[in-house]
Amino acid sequence: MKKLYFTVFAFLLLLSFSFGQVSNDKNRRDVSLTLIPPSPITNNVALDVRAGIWNHQNVKQTIDVSVYLNKVEAKTLSLIYKKKVEIGPNSAQGIKFMLDTKDRVGKNKIILIAKSGDKLNRIEKPIEIIDSKLRSTQRIDGAWAGIYHWSEEEGRLWNPDIKKMTDDQWKELVGSMHDINMDILVVQEVFRNQMYVGKHNIEKEGYQGKAYYPSALYPGRMPVTAKDPIEAILSEADKKGTNVLLGVGLYAWFDYTPASLEWHKQVARELWNKYGHHESFYGWYISEESPGSLDSWESDKKQAQLRQQQIVDFFRKFKAYCTQFAPDKPIMLAPNCYQILKALNVYPELLKSVDILCPFGFARMEKDDLTGRDAAMVLQQLCDNANSHLWFDLEAFLFNPDGSLYPRPVDGIISDLKLYSNFEKILCYQYPGIFTSPDMSVTLGGKDAVNLYLTYKKYVDSLNVDSGTK
Repeated sequence: MKKLYFTVFAFLLLLSFSFGQVSNDKNRRDVSLTLIPPSPITNNVALDVRAGIWNHQNVKQTIDVSVYLNKVEAKTLSLIYKKKVEIGPNSAQGIKFMLDTKDRVGKNKIILIAKSGDKLNRIEKPIEIIDSKLRSTQRIDGAWAGIYHWSEEEGRLWNPDIKKMTDDQWKELVGSMHDINMDILVVQEVFRNQMYVGKHNIEKEGYQGKAYYPSALYPGRMPVTAKDPIEAILSEADKKGTNVLLGVGLYAWFDYTPASLEWHKQVARELWNKYGHHESFYGWYISEESPGSLDSWESDKKQAQLRQQQIVDFFRKFKAYCTQFAPDKPIMLAPNCYQILKALNVYPELLKSVDILCPFGFARMEKDDLTGRDAAMVLQQLCDNANSHLWFDLEAFLFNPDGSLYPRPVDGIISDLKLYSNFEKILCYQYPGIFTSPDMSVTLGGKDAVNLYLTYKKYVDSLNVDSGTK
C-alpha cells in the first residue's frame, strides 16, 4: 500500500512539474500580459505585445483572445488584435504582435481579454509613450540588484551590510528604485557558485552552489539574513508596478554546455512554480554573461567555435523549454561589447532565441576594437534584423585602486544617457551600493551612493517635468 501511495504521489509531482500546476490556485496563472519594452517608451520604438494563455483543463480548450488599446470597444479602432486560440490539455500558448507607437503619444493601457465559454479573464498594462526624436528616453529605466555582490573585492564597500538586509529592507530597496523611475529590476543571480567554464568538475562532483531562496533543488543557502529576498522583491514589485527579471544562475561563468542547460532548465522551472504567479515576474535573465565574441574567451580557434555553437544551442533549447510553461516571458542576455566582429555570423542564429540583448562595457573599449558608438550601431542592426530588442547595460560605477566599485559621478552617467540614444531601454549596473536613497534604513555604499541617488533624482525629475509626466 505504501508503494502505491508513493507511486501516486510521484505521478502527481511529475504532473506538477510537467505542466506548472500547483496545489494552491492562487499561484496558478490563467492569463499573462507582457510588454517589451515596458513603460515608458518613446514613439520611435515599436511595442512588442505578448500574452500567455493557460488551459488547466484535461481537455482541449478554444479561447477567444482580444487585445484593446485604452478601452474595450470592438467596433472602434481600440480593438488592435483578435485571434481564436486552441490550447491542448494542461498546456499554455502565447500570442505576439507589434504595435506602432508613432501616433500613440500619452498615457495608454493595453487590455487583454481571454474568453472561453462563460469564463472570462481580463488583464491590462499601462504604457506611457513619450514624443521624441530618439529611441531612448534618456533615463535609467532599471538596474541590476545583486542579493550579495559576487566579488568580495568589487563589493567591498557594501557586502558586509547587504548580507544583513531583511526581507523588509529588500522591499524598501524596490520602493527606492521606483521613486527614481527605475522600474525594471534584474536579480543578478539566484544561486552563487564561483566557477568558470572549462575549469570545474560539476558534472562529476555535483553542483555545490548556494541558493538565495528556499530551493528544493539544492540544500546550500547563502548566508544572508533575508529568508526569501526573491519573494520580498517580487511582492513589493507587484505593488510598485516594477518589472523583475530573475537571474537564472549561476552555474559557472560563461558556461553554456549541455550540462549547464539542464541545470538552468531545472532552476527556471522551480522559479516559475514558486514565483510565476507574481504580476511583476517579467522574464528570465541568464547570469553567466558572455564576451561580445560569444566564444567564452577561448584562444584556440576550434574551441572558440565550439563555445559559439554551445551558446546558440543553449538559448534555442532554453527558450523552447520555458515557452512551454511561460510563453510570453522574454529571455535576456548581457554580454560585453568587445570583439563583436568575431561573431557576426553567430549573432543572427543566437538572436532568434534571445528576446533582449543588453550589452555592457561601451566606455571601456579596447584600442584595437570598434568605438563604443560603432559597436552599439552594429549590435542595433543585428537586433533589428532578428526582430530582437537591444537594451543598454550602463556602467554606473568606477573602480578604486583596490578593485572595489564606487559610484560614478552623475555627469558621466548623463553623458552616456545622451550619447547612446539608440537603445530602447537603459538599465545600469548596479543599484545596491551604487545608488542609495537617504530614506533607506540601511546605507549601502555610504554617502557617495546617497549623493549619486540625489543628484540623479534631480536629473530625472527635470526630464519628467519637461515631458509632462510629473
